[in-house]
Amino acid sequence: MSLPHGDRAAAGGPALRALGRVVATLSALAMGLAAAGLLVSLALIGWAVVMRYGFNAAPIWVDEVVGFLLVAIVMLAAAQTFRRGEHIGVDLLVGRLSERGRRFAQAWAALATLAVTGILIVNGWETAQLARMLGLLTEGHLEWPTWWLMMLMPVGGALLLLAALEALWRALVGAPPLGGGHAPEEDGA
Repeated sequence: MSLPHGDRAAAGGPALRALGRVVATLSALAMGLAAAGLLVSLALIGWAVVMRYGFNAAPIWVDEVVGFLLVAIVMLAAAQTFRRGEHIGVDLLVGRLSERGRRFAQAWAALATLAVTGILIVNGWETAQLARMLGLLTEGHLEWPTWWLMMLMPVGGALLLLAALEALWRALVGAPPLGGGHAPEEDGA
């Protein structure tokens, strides 16, 4: 039996709404940091180009910092991108399914995402702790502790885990999925 849109939105109850607010807040903060990282990357690249071609004095560390920021951007933006339904998907197939089939596809996608987040969190944490124990540093001119960068995997994985749990819960109770061309906050999350 299919619930009307208003009944489906309330199907998860206050616990789902609370989870949605937490996930929305954390993923928005992470997306803000990712956006700041993108702006810093663009500024550094622009500055490096001016220094290289205008003054023949290219800063050698900029490529390293931009590479590290790229990892941070991807890991921090993944949860919000998932919540908005902006990850790569096969809309042509899912759009032709019945409502029940779409819910099944959404639940399956959330379960697959949960499996990936488990790998990111566990392997990322273990790798970061090993790098910290061994005192590993990045190669190049900066020589930063690698565990700082490796911690982005479990942090991004944890954010994505929360977003996937919310999506799975929404699919199981029949609440409308987030995304579809509008901001998650419009769904009462």
